[in-house]
Formats: sequence, C-alpha cells, structure tokens
Amino acid sequence: MDQPGRELPIGAWPAGLTRVPYWVYRDAEVARSEQARIFEGPSWHFLCLEIDVPETGDYRSTMMGAMPVVVARAEDGEIVAFENRCAHRGALICLDDGGRVKDFQCVYHSWRYDLRGNLTSVAFRRGVNGQGGMPDDFEMAAHGPRKLRTATLCGLVFGTLAPDGPDIEAYIGPEVLVRLRRVLHKKPEVIGRFTQQLPCNWKLYMENVRDTYHASLLHTFFTTFRITRLSQGGGVMVGENGVAHASTTLAAETGVAKTGAATTGTATTGAAKTGAAANGADDSYAGMRADNQGFRLRDPSFLHAVAEFNDNINLQILSVFPGFILQQIHNALAVRQIVPRGVDSMDLHWTYLGFADDPPELRAMRLKQANLAGPAGFVSMEDGAVGGFVQRGIQAADRQSSVVEMGGATTEGGETRATEASVRGFWKAWRAQMGV
Repeated sequence: MDQPGRELPIGAWPAGLTRVPYWVYRDAEVARSEQARIFEGPSWHFLCLEIDVPETGDYRSTMMGAMPVVVARAEDGEIVAFENRCAHRGALICLDDGGRVKDFQCVYHSWRYDLRGNLTSVAFRRGVNGQGGMPDDFEMAAHGPRKLRTATLCGLVFGTLAPDGPDIEAYIGPEVLVRLRRVLHKKPEVIGRFTQQLPCNWKLYMENVRDTYHASLLHTFFTTFRITRLSQGGGVMVGENGVAHASTTLAAETGVAKTGAATTGTATTGAAKTGAAANGADDSYAGMRADNQGFRLRDPSFLHAVAEFNDNINLQILSVFPGFILQQIHNALAVRQIVPRGVDSMDLHWTYLGFADDPPELRAMRLKQANLAGPAGFVSMEDGAVGGFVQRGIQAADRQSSVVEMGGATTEGGETRATEASVRGFWKAWRAQMGV
C-alpha cells in the first residue's frame, strides 16, 4: 500500500481503497472516460420527480453527466426518457426546463418527434416543387435520439442507457432502500428549486456528501447547536457494491433509539446511545473551531422539529452513485442532483420537498429549515466552498494521493460516523465502473 506523500506516476492507482490519486479530479481524459463508462454506462441516474411529469405531454429537461435528456409522460401514461438531441444536426430538441406539449419540434429545421422521442416528421421531406428533399429510402424509424430505460421509485425517476442489468432496487441494495423509503413514504410536493455552481470536480462533492467524519468539524452550526456531533448516536450504512450509502444522527436529547447499521452487504439493527451528549456534558469538541459556544440564535424556534418519522433520527443523508442525494435535516427534505461541467466545475440542482398533507405548522417549519442547506445555508455554505479549496490545493499534486483511512480500509459501515467507509464505498463503485 502506498504511503502518504509517495510520488505516483500519473495514471497509476495505489492499492486498496484508502488512497486516491489527485489526478482523477483534474485529468480531462478521466472526465471523458467517466462520461462513456459511468454516465452513459450501466449506472442508474436520477432524472426528475414523478410529479414533474404528472399528465400526458408533460416533460422535463435534465442531464446525465454531459448528456442532455428529456423525460416525458407518454400517451399510455408511461414515463419515458430520451437524449435531448435532434437526429438531424444535433441541436437540442427541448430548450426549456419543462412544460406540456403534444409533440416535440426541433427549432433548427422543424424535425418533429412524438412523446417517446420517435421521429415522426421531416420538414420538406419530399422537397419543394419536385426538387430537393430527402432520399426515397430515408426511413424515419432508423433516425432518432437514444432512448433510456427508466424506472420510478418512491416518486423518483431514474434512467440508464444500459438495456439490461440490475433493476433500480437491486442497484441501490435492500439496506439503503429501507432508508430511502423511510423519507419518501408518500407523494411529495415541490416547495422550492435552485441550481448552485461549484468550482470543483463532481467527485469531490460526492465524497463530501459521503464523508460523515467532516460534518461536525467543518460545520460550526451543526456542532454548536448539536444537530450532529460524532458523540451522538447514529451510524453509517454502505451497500455491498458501494453504490449507495446512508448515514444517520440521533437526536441528542434522547439517550437510546434504534438505528440501522450495516457491514458490507449486511444490515443489522441495534440500540445506539448518545452518551454524554444526551445530558449536555459532551466536551469532545472542546477547543475546536467547530464548537463555538458564543453563538446564539435570535430565533431558537429554527431548531424546533416536528416528529414525522417516529425513529429519533434528526439527520439522514443518503446517496446513490453517481450523482443522487436525499437529505433529511430535521424537517428540511431535499433531493440533490450532481451535474459535472468539466474537470473543475459542476452544477448542483436542489429540489426542496414537502408532502401534500403537511399541516401548516410543518410546512412553515420545512421552509424555515430550508435555510440550513443551500448556497448560503447555515450548514452547506461550507460544503460549497471546501470542494474548491481542495481543487485549488491539488493543482500541483498529480503525483500525490489523499488518505481515506478513517475507520479502517474497508467499506463496512457501523454505529459510528467517525469513519470514511462510505467514501471508500464511492471509490469501490467508481473503480468498478471505470475498470480501474
């Protein structure tokens, strides 16, 4: 196993999952290979919400890496998806984020497509006044954008270009699937959307999402107001293939609650104790920047939470490789979608959620607590910056590698968040799909 600081030839990979060479965040050839092997490969990708396309003709534009995609509700009620690229000269078929149409028409030369992305009409196909036009043997059925295989799960729409392979449930795995269904247990409503541009490689953000070790060290708000501290109960769950993870934090006010923990491919259930954090005597963060006891909230009701899951979990972060995140921070629910924009930039699409039967006080709480996460959120403001800090820090370090050894060398989870098991799980999935 390579030791910290050992120089690596560019393109080499250290043994195991505890070292990640920095060139993977900076190399343009890696990014091109990721598009082919991951985003156009066997992965399942979050596309949109099922409620984004409720009726026939409703559509939404989205992305699979660099590949633009249209999701639509077809005439028979099925949700379908296809590449947002005209078969003629490659222009976008859909220019808007969403809407409702009878069919799709490319603005460039008016080639038309049905709701499933099948080419149905070519302007001036027979020419004008007997001259021009397409060849007599031109077959519209042979021309069209690539079609995706789609699946819906808990109101989420996923897609893949792979014609076969595991279904979405098997891809996520049974342990993490339970955690997904825990949050999205009924039909959601969209209560807010925005897009955040981040100055880092997309993998750095997904690592950050899976990095349970940093949460109470980087985020002063989390630690000071005891939303999540490593001394509170909770744990990390990593699927056997590394594709999915879920981390949980138990509320500090209660001593014992049931939480799921998992070794690789195995789920267990047990009691997790918050220990000293439950009685206010937790001094494990004494002297650290993250614990600032001088901070106060002008409106303490911001931290009040409505119990809606009956399991004492006040924070859960869940991810599915390569770019889907589901958050529950108190009552702030959201899905996030990662879209790479080159080697050192990405877009992060946020969609805040509630449920149709939310009572007014719960909806108000969700909207208030939405200020926890986002570009200027009390918590995720730091997440938006730290990926850029890494991207800037590794500019001359292509022959060096990071150290991902907290909690051991495997992807086994457990009832602690002082581990980088789920980060190693990400690299397990990445390396499998990239053939590294």
